[in-house]
Amino acid sequence: MKEGCIGANSRQKRADRERKASSLKKNARAILLALLLWASCTATYTFYAGPDHVSVTVGEPSPRDIKSPRHISYTSEAKTQQARLEASASVENVYTGPNPSVADQQIQLWEETAEQITSIRERDIEKEEKVDRLQENLPINLPPDVVSNILALDQAAWEEVQRETGRMLALIMREEIRPSQVGEAKRRIQRLTTQALSEREQTVVISLAQALVVPNTTFNVEETTARRKAAQEAVEPIQVTIRKGESILREGELVSPLAMEKLRVLGLLETGTSWQEIAGVAILVLAMVVVITLYVFKRHPLLLYRPRRELLLSLILLGIGVTAHLTIPQHTLLPYLFPTAAGAMLVAILLDIDLAILVSVISAVMVGFSSTSIELVIYAAMGSIIGALTLWRTEQLGAFVRAGAYVSLVNMGIILGFQLNSQAYDTLGLAQLIVSGLANGILSTSLAFVAFSLIGRLFGITTSLQLMELARPNHPLFRRVLTEAPGTYHHSIIISNMAERAAEAVGADSLLARVGSYYHDIGKTVRPYFFAENQNEGQNPHDKLDPKTSAEIIISHVEEGLALARKYKLPARIRDFIPEHHGTTLVSYFYHQAKKESDAKIDESDFRYRGPKPQSKETAIVMLADSCEATVRAIRPRTQDDLAALVHKIINERLIDGQLDECDLTLKDLDEVRRAFNDVLQGIFHPRIKYPENEAAAKAQAAADPQAVLDPGSQEEA
Repeated sequence: MKEGCIGANSRQKRADRERKASSLKKNARAILLALLLWASCTATYTFYAGPDHVSVTVGEPSPRDIKSPRHISYTSEAKTQQARLEASASVENVYTGPNPSVADQQIQLWEETAEQITSIRERDIEKEEKVDRLQENLPINLPPDVVSNILALDQAAWEEVQRETGRMLALIMREEIRPSQVGEAKRRIQRLTTQALSEREQTVVISLAQALVVPNTTFNVEETTARRKAAQEAVEPIQVTIRKGESILREGELVSPLAMEKLRVLGLLETGTSWQEIAGVAILVLAMVVVITLYVFKRHPLLLYRPRRELLLSLILLGIGVTAHLTIPQHTLLPYLFPTAAGAMLVAILLDIDLAILVSVISAVMVGFSSTSIELVIYAAMGSIIGALTLWRTEQLGAFVRAGAYVSLVNMGIILGFQLNSQAYDTLGLAQLIVSGLANGILSTSLAFVAFSLIGRLFGITTSLQLMELARPNHPLFRRVLTEAPGTYHHSIIISNMAERAAEAVGADSLLARVGSYYHDIGKTVRPYFFAENQNEGQNPHDKLDPKTSAEIIISHVEEGLALARKYKLPARIRDFIPEHHGTTLVSYFYHQAKKESDAKIDESDFRYRGPKPQSKETAIVMLADSCEATVRAIRPRTQDDLAALVHKIINERLIDGQLDECDLTLKDLDEVRRAFNDVLQGIFHPRIKYPENEAAAKAQAAADPQAVLDPGSQEEA
């Protein structure tokens, strides 16, 4: 007894070490996939600018046509600055004057010039010399022909020219003359000169007066600057509205500052990535990855033991995130066509509905991050959720049609709700969005159907369509059970009814439980006559064998069943039912028989199934159904209360034996399973009054070997 305990402790320690190593391995793999998902999404969102981003320079031609992807209003710095510059330029220069001293100075200069001219005129020298001296000595520049005309005038005419020139100069210089107005002042001299003079005299007066006209005002820098600044400040910031589809630039058009500003506001410019942007993206993606990872750890730990399913989930999330960022930004209709719902539908039909809902939410967040639109977040989330719910555990291809219709209806409802509420829509644009919502439902469902048909086998996931095919009575392996082991076939049909009812009661996959029940005992077809349900009365080959050999034959039907499952290419989830429906239970009939027949130490491990224990609700339910059906078939309880008590006893024994430790059935689930089994078994094995001789025989058998009567494994297989 002590040695047996030591051996049991050793096995327990080894099992604990194996479980710990397996747990570390699955955790490491999950963390690695999470890190890869985080790094991939972060890199894509950070360093890929998107196909609609452009690199342009002000003054250079645009490489292509660019239109606005959305409606937006903003305060334009470019237009506001332009308006302020125009307002400043409209303010004229401020001058101080006219300054009387300037007029006096010019009149004084004229008087000095007149004296010099008179002096030279009166000298007794040659005319040519007089011309030269006048041009050299006069403080003003006069053309040679004017100098000649001055010398040609007689004394009376010269005196008249002096008076008229002085009068004209005093008249003009008393008026305001800005630097820009000197030309106009000189032209006025021509108009104001008296016509009483001869043509030559007028020409001389005009030339002399024009030569002496100068600006008589001073530019006031401070006042001009103040007025221009006030004019700029008076300009209000200018709001610019860009409508969806509005042309920002045409191919070959020179890029203006305003066009550059519009591109920047719309987020269409290729810009460098700052560390703040990288950090923001990394934190957002990390939050989503942590959420999905923790959810899987807490709610779907079995997924961590299936690397291909982990990889599938990661690829779906990565595919949605990357393609959304590469295709959605800066488009008007494409975001409404993006098939976000396809990913959620795939997760629902290939993995789990709860996981699909979480994927729907995360996918919507990624779409919103790429589009910065709350409308698209809700649009993506609602369409994905309704699609996932419609396709969950579907058993008919028609469900894909319904899913497409529901997704389209939800899409169109959300579009109408947001667009009508905003009141910023046009009829044509609204019609285009509604058509996009309809097309989104069709596209999402089509992609989900194609992926469902291909990905399931690629990633080793059993789909409902495969299960429906395996459930057909004409499947070669299923027919082999019927023809070669009819008792096992009948037993499997009863188990399938029990398992299906119980799975429905606890929210497990009822179709998977039914089909798994069909094939859980296919190994018995190799040597069917060694199992009680296939034996004729009075013929039991175990009578000629020692208990250990009999136990080995009984236990070997698991390995033989797995070999057949691989030969007929049964999916992995169906193959799981073959070893897991026995777990590590003891073939107690032959074990106790061996202990009776031999005084030597009996190794209990020789009489135990190799496992593993049930890893899912479905395989655990089939284990319990198998045990209960075998026991009820063997004992035939007389009343419904006896039947219920027997079912309760068998389920408790499996629970106490630890066979349900590695699946996620709760105690509440076990109560539901018990009730479902009772309903089915009472309809199949009608309890009836036993005749005294039968009752006496049963009591005699119980007295001889009570363990054999109560142990379901012995009655089923011996």
